[in-house]
Amino acid sequence: MFALLLASALASPAMPRPVPTPALTPQRILGLIRAKFRSHRPPPPYETYVLTRKQNTTQGFPDYPASYTYKYWCRTSDKAALKRQVYRSINRGTLEFERPAFNEAIDPGPPTADLFEPAPLRSRPVTFVPTPEPTGTAPPLIGVVRAVGEFDYRVVSMDTQGNTLHVHIEPTRDPDRNRLRDLYVDQKTYELQKVVATDKLFDLGSSAVYGTTFTISLSMLDGRPVVTDIHGVVGDGYTGDGATVDYTFRNIAFPASLPAWYFNPRDYAEHDDAHLADAPI
Repeated sequence: MFALLLASALASPAMPRPVPTPALTPQRILGLIRAKFRSHRPPPPYETYVLTRKQNTTQGFPDYPASYTYKYWCRTSDKAALKRQVYRSINRGTLEFERPAFNEAIDPGPPTADLFEPAPLRSRPVTFVPTPEPTGTAPPLIGVVRAVGEFDYRVVSMDTQGNTLHVHIEPTRDPDRNRLRDLYVDQKTYELQKVVATDKLFDLGSSAVYGTTFTISLSMLDGRPVVTDIHGVVGDGYTGDGATVDYTFRNIAFPASLPAWYFNPRDYAEHDDAHLADAPI
């Protein structure tokens, strides 16, 4: 009888054992945060927003010449944008062309900018056209390879502040290009709430460049993260006007389409207020 039971046990198939779930190491959490942010990309093809910049003089008074408000109409595939300065009266500024970006000698933006994107090696002219982000349907899934490494940054420390997870990181290479330093994310979803990053102040009067720390606040709009506020503090011994600067992004929207001439500055003259007068306000 014992031999029969033993033979039956040997003949039965072995029960599958569950594979243990890998522990979420700090480096793995950093990878999940980046993956969560990138899951919302590419951004919508078009976005509009109002950017306000404010700073004070060295005496602490409002620096009006360097404080302003602009309305932007942006095409995200190549970051081409039409902008017009907004005044208190019904008048609007002239039509201007720009490619808003971080770490450039222009105002930061757009609100859907890829905050994990490395800064450029050198300042780029407005004629430079960046490579569009991949779009379209994903290719067929054949297999899955899970990469747990994060090669641009290493986690220095992590702590929990209420429902927010604070991840302090440092670049493993190219600190001038890999500019993130602190990430504040929802503890459950890993959605970005706030970012501390390095940036640069380009002093156009002297060609000097000063290191700047940006504290970037984000919110969710139509299910995707957007930048809403930036507080910048200039370092490297800078003592001029605008040692601190604040940007706000408001009235953010994602229109289904925008006229093609918005993104070709050669067409601006025939659409201004003195001609067709169909420029947006």
